[in-house]
Amino acid sequence: MAVCGLPAGAVAARRPRKPTLFPYLICTCREPMARHKKKLGEILVDWKIISPKALEDALKYAEEHHKRIGQALVELELCREEDVAKALAAEFGVDYVDVDQTAAIAANMHLIPGKIMKDRQILPLGQENGRLRVIVSDPLDLELLDLLRFTVNPTIDIVIAAPSKIKRFIDKHLSEVGEKMKSTLTSIDEDREEEEAEGIKIAGEEPDAPIIKLLNQYITEAVNMRASDIHIEPMADRVRVRYRVDGECLEKQKIPKAVQGAVIARLKLMSGIDIAERRLPQDGRIKLTIGGKDIDFRVSTCPAYHGESCVLRILRPESVRVGIPSLGLEQDDYNAFMKTIKRPNGIFLVTGPTGSGKTTTLYSALQELNRPDRKIITAEDPVEYNFSGINQCQVRDDIGLTFARILRAMLRQAPNIILVGEIRDLEVGEVAIQAALTGHLVFSTLHTNDASSAITRLIDMGIKPFLVASSIQAILAQRLTRVICEECKEDDPDPDPKLMRLLRFTADELRGRLKRGAGCKRCLGTGFRGRLGIFEMLTMTNELRELAFNRASTSQVRKTARASGMRGLLEDGRIKVLRGVTTLREVAKHAQVEGVVLEE
Repeated sequence: MAVCGLPAGAVAARRPRKPTLFPYLICTCREPMARHKKKLGEILVDWKIISPKALEDALKYAEEHHKRIGQALVELELCREEDVAKALAAEFGVDYVDVDQTAAIAANMHLIPGKIMKDRQILPLGQENGRLRVIVSDPLDLELLDLLRFTVNPTIDIVIAAPSKIKRFIDKHLSEVGEKMKSTLTSIDEDREEEEAEGIKIAGEEPDAPIIKLLNQYITEAVNMRASDIHIEPMADRVRVRYRVDGECLEKQKIPKAVQGAVIARLKLMSGIDIAERRLPQDGRIKLTIGGKDIDFRVSTCPAYHGESCVLRILRPESVRVGIPSLGLEQDDYNAFMKTIKRPNGIFLVTGPTGSGKTTTLYSALQELNRPDRKIITAEDPVEYNFSGINQCQVRDDIGLTFARILRAMLRQAPNIILVGEIRDLEVGEVAIQAALTGHLVFSTLHTNDASSAITRLIDMGIKPFLVASSIQAILAQRLTRVICEECKEDDPDPDPKLMRLLRFTADELRGRLKRGAGCKRCLGTGFRGRLGIFEMLTMTNELRELAFNRASTSQVRKTARASGMRGLLEDGRIKVLRGVTTLREVAKHAQVEGVVLEE
């Protein structure tokens, strides 16, 4: 009699197995075998599905044709395939499922790559508490369990179903996914599809695969739209794709939920990220050639409720080589800026939230100072743009290469100018200030709302007030506002009264000077194209140094700075509104006004 579904005659040749290296196999296969002594054929006899004589005939047939007993019973039409599957489930102590009656399968197809499902004839039933339930037809396929262990999930629980039903479901499902993919690809800008898809070249890749073609199309479209980021966000019933253009997110075509796993896996493969790791955030990089230009993408994945979210940051070198005159500084702030960066020592801080253009401002300053007679070293996390003539060092916390450690090493390299990506804590702040006090010009960033609060923020970190007062030369706070499209710019005859009050404008001041974008093809109908900074330039004076030394409040520092000529973000934005560069709403969104909340 066959043992555990093996061909008859295989019992004598079977050797005792060594203990398995994979504990999960014990709970899914071997332990149930110890508890359930009856074999497949005996179970079917006990259930009165076959007679003892039919079992003997099947065993003989199986031995002659080198088949398993279950397969022999079905081929001899002694019982149904479903009966064999149910008996196998009873033999191994696992559940049986009817694939045709189980709705949960379709919603969980993304849990296993389609190629593995098709090649190994398996289906995902669901995932709970980190354990993946997989529908199989052969519980003894230990190679399959090892494959799933290393590629999908370390903990696998099996359930059994009839093999023909599994195959029929896979064939039908993959066919539907193929149709959805075809529809999605066709709907994305058909007129430019072939031309743009040819713009992406990856060595050794076959560009005709549906997933590759889909992602290439999205990436190319985002680059051509001047997007800074591509957001791929799994949701309950779909995968949302959004591009961030001029700081605003624009939703694009949706990706079918069924191919979510394949899309994320493809992006991980392109960026050199561990495909099997789904529990932790990961970072990687992609280099692509699009339209004849080499473009870098910084890729970040993060586990979320409906699956891993993925963001591609598009890194264009020309975006940080705009030059200081193109940043948007007014003439007096420009003069103060140039005077500060040409000092031999001290600290120049740029503050603002994420995405406010701090990196662009600092790189513009470095480009202005980058000459053969100066040595410039940077510590960045990460290094996004490479510049000739500048020594750039990548922070790697995993091996102990922190900002503070790089800074200390920098000082032994005899630099003239140092850039620290961000002052995050007391240790980095103290080393940066010591560098400034020993004859180095130090550039860095800080996350504060305005220039005045940067002084109190450093003191709150634990840096001694006299060090802050003596080392800082200037602080620049900034935001980015969208610029009205020149192609569709027109007069705005009906400004919002609330926005006028918020920005302290009168109707007479705005008459004939206020502009808006009507929306055109060049600006994608938004009315805006490009961004420009609004700034708050605080230059340290003796009075401000005295306030810092005495631990004065932010409000006191701000009042004194304004009395010394500092123009706030709101005032700088007002100038740009009157010049017709941007709109009232754009300035109101980004300029801080106490006690006022802007309603969208």
